[in-house]
This record gives sequence, structure tokens and C-alpha cells, in this order.
Amino acid sequence: MTPSQRSAPGRPKIGVFDSGVGGLTVLRALVERIPEADYLYFGDTARLPYGSKSAATVAHYAVGAVRYLQEQGAELLVIACNTATALALNEIKAAAGVEVIGVVEPGAHAAAVATHKRKVVVIGTEATISSHAYRRALEDREIAVREKACPLFVPLVEEGWLEHPVTEQVARIYLSEAFSDEASDADVLVLGCTHYPLIKPLLRRVAPAHIAIVDSAESTARDVARHLVPQLKNELRGVPLLKFFATDSAEKFRKMGTRFLGLPVEDVVHVDLKE
Repeated sequence: MTPSQRSAPGRPKIGVFDSGVGGLTVLRALVERIPEADYLYFGDTARLPYGSKSAATVAHYAVGAVRYLQEQGAELLVIACNTATALALNEIKAAAGVEVIGVVEPGAHAAAVATHKRKVVVIGTEATISSHAYRRALEDREIAVREKACPLFVPLVEEGWLEHPVTEQVARIYLSEAFSDEASDADVLVLGCTHYPLIKPLLRRVAPAHIAIVDSAESTARDVARHLVPQLKNELRGVPLLKFFATDSAEKFRKMGTRFLGLPVEDVVHVDLKE
């Protein structure tokens, strides 16, 4: 599928924000589930990673980006960045004039529905795990949680080593630690990072057979679809418009973005947001 270059009248316009290209897995899930919408994607590639920054700085960056998306016509905002969702969702919602959906709550809800043992393992970056956002969301649903930071996954995915023996060995080590001791009978694995869907087939192979894998990108797309039901009409179906904004090299975004999105990344605009 090649993105259309002109938006059809009446189609909802969804803004998707991430600190980089990882959120394109969320965009991919959105396009697959809601082809009746058009999409604006903002990747703050010049200022990543967000994980090493303070909550105040993350909120400042994220609010600036979502305001820009609203200026471009976004009618609903998806915060595809787990770190920004975990550290700054309340500030983003307060600053936005439209509905805002993050990735944590939809992922936690899907995990709660999927688990029979009421025990869940969440894997993510150091920043997301340290925020305990998934833990709080799951414990609110009376689910026991084991959190496991998997910092090597992001660079391996960005290197393109999706099926590399090194990635498989790293995954075996991480998951054996995650499902040890009191979490040995957990029955759900939550992918709490937008890079991780690219290694989902590998994780499925490495994880115990009885484990259900919850992809927060897919869960978020389902949540957005529920919010948009009144607006979605069959006559709006067709190829969505995809427009991209990046704060660093448009060419670099184009190259890596195509791998994450699984579609051509063509219309990329360089944006220089003031600090």
C-alpha cells in the first residue's frame, strides 16, 4: 500500500507522537485497523532518547510536539512513546485541546483481559520500567506484575538484527530472568516498548508456549478505533494519507522508518521546534 497524497474530506485526522521511529509500529497498527483515517506522525529524533531525561524535560518536549500536530490539524492524539506516556501523559492532556490516548492503559487493559493466572510480565526500556507506569495500571486491576528492563533490544532492533542469533540469545537471557521465581507461572508478556513488535516472532519462539503476548501497539489501535466509531464511515475507506515530521535528518528517518512501518515513508518534513 502506498500512502495517498491528498486527504479525503470528512476523514478523521490522527496525530501520532513518539521520541523517534519506534512509534511507527503504533502507526502501522492504526493504519491496519483504521484505514478510514489520515495520519500525521511526529518523531522527535533530534532529542532522543527520552529515557535519560527528566520528567519535566520529557513533558516540555512532548507538549511542544503535540501542539505542533494540532496546528497541522490533528483531531485526536496518540502518544506512541512509552516514556512520554509514563512520565508526561497528564501534562500532555492538560495542554491538548483534543482527546489524548497513551500506550500504557490500552496495553494494561489487554493484559488484564488476557491473563487467567492474574500474573503478568512487562518488558520495556529502563525509563519505562523505572516509571512503574505499567505496574500501577495493572495493580489497579488487581494483577500481580513482574517488570523487566531489556535495554539491549532497542539497539538490536535499530541495527536490523530482528532474527540474529545474538538477539535470540539476549532474549532467552532476559525472558528466563523475567519468568523466574514468583513470576514463573505468569501467563502474559506485555511488550512495553514500541520497538519490540519487530521482534515479536522471535519473542514468541523464545517465550514459554503458554504465554500470551500483548503488543501495546495493537491494543492502542483498538482503543483509538473504539473512540472513533461514531466518525468512521464505510464511504471513507481507502488509502490513508501519511505525513511525517522529524526534528533530525529527514533522509535518516525515511530509511529507518520504512523498516518500522512496513510501508514507504515518503512525505517527511524537517521541523525545528524552539526549545
